[in-house]
Amino acid sequence: MTELIIYESKGEGDLFVERTVEALTPVAAGAGQTEINLDINQTYQEMDGFGASFTDSSAYLIHQVLTAEQRTEAMTRLFDAQKGIGLSVLRNPMGASDYARMIYSYDDRPEGETDPSLEHFTIAHDEEDVIPLVKEALKLNPAIKLFASPWSAPAWMKTSSSMKTGELKQEFYSSYADYFVRFIQAYKDKGLHIYAVTPQNEPLYEPAHYPSMLMLPEAQADFVKNHLKPSFIKGDLDTKILCYDHNWDRPDYPLTVLEQAKDSVDGVAWHWYGGKPAAQSDVFEAFAGKEVHFSEGSGGEWIPPFEQAFSNVMRTGIEILRNHSKSFILWNMALDEKNGPTVPGFGKSTCRGILLINQQTGELEYTLDYYALAHFSKVIRPGALRIGSSASSEHIRSVAFTNTDNSVAIVLFNDSDKAENVSIKLQGQEILACNLVGKSAVSVLVPHQ
Repeated sequence: MTELIIYESKGEGDLFVERTVEALTPVAAGAGQTEINLDINQTYQEMDGFGASFTDSSAYLIHQVLTAEQRTEAMTRLFDAQKGIGLSVLRNPMGASDYARMIYSYDDRPEGETDPSLEHFTIAHDEEDVIPLVKEALKLNPAIKLFASPWSAPAWMKTSSSMKTGELKQEFYSSYADYFVRFIQAYKDKGLHIYAVTPQNEPLYEPAHYPSMLMLPEAQADFVKNHLKPSFIKGDLDTKILCYDHNWDRPDYPLTVLEQAKDSVDGVAWHWYGGKPAAQSDVFEAFAGKEVHFSEGSGGEWIPPFEQAFSNVMRTGIEILRNHSKSFILWNMALDEKNGPTVPGFGKSTCRGILLINQQTGELEYTLDYYALAHFSKVIRPGALRIGSSASSEHIRSVAFTNTDNSVAIVLFNDSDKAENVSIKLQGQEILACNLVGKSAVSVLVPHQ
């Protein structure tokens, strides 16, 4: 058999290390035994990939705070499939999110002024840091797909007359649809294709300390069906529209939008801050053919490192993929030593980025999230098809894919504190037997035979 490619993580000082079969912990007498059975004839979703977000803060830190040499290293380690972990999805905010140095949209007007024909629309803000980095990422990995989500419409379109809180005024539904079209076309003019958008980030959450906009399911269905989708058709745009973009605990929201907007919606985007990943499958089964995407999950100080933080990304990532998701996107690509920058008035930030860039010392650090994401993105490549994988014990979590080159990728995580002997079988034939220590992860790539 061709030699397996194996990566293992089993502690904070031992993250995503390439191992030979011989270097893995051998099967131990007296340990439990789990059999993982892979079935290439049982197929599910095709992967778009794994990634994070070039928020204004992340883009600024990578593009302006890092030295040119550091930036080249970081971008290579993030996006290059051979020299790095080959991230292939970017989900960027349309305008300011909570992680921005200032509050801005693509059509800001002085108080009391409106611009329904969008004469003042501009993506100039993104041209400073975001667009150069997206282009650099695409050079390293041409398979990257771009997703985009607004945290708020421009203030003048809203009931609050602010980018914080409030709802979209009915009279500006068509202008807001055109705002999306102008954004997609402006990016196209820069040579960048927007693969998918959501109408609103976290539409049920209306915080007053950063850009936000309440958009109830009926309003979202109306906006998408009667304004956004018709504007895309008129503009000859093939960008996908994903509804919801919020937590697993409210599956009634996407169900309502899908019921009311029907063919105008291509799928559903989910976050992990409430509920369980099984909600993805519940909605997928109710509306067969609609795509499932996981568009945001952040690690942070509320989950202590090492074990809980790393384990959370591994455990939850596997379950996200087992529940039909075509993407697995974490949050900020980079944050600084204060978990920022954040918008003025935000308060204390507790989120963790994929990279930590210290603005005081200039130091660049790869966080636990980077190595956890690596366990997926390095072996499961864009276009991979999920295959059946079953485990004889529930605490050994697994997910498996066949890549477009017919290699087979398996990601395993031992979700117990005890070591466990594991036997991986592909179509009934054992390909690897080893011992997984408690809370450790192993990714295996079986080259095409």
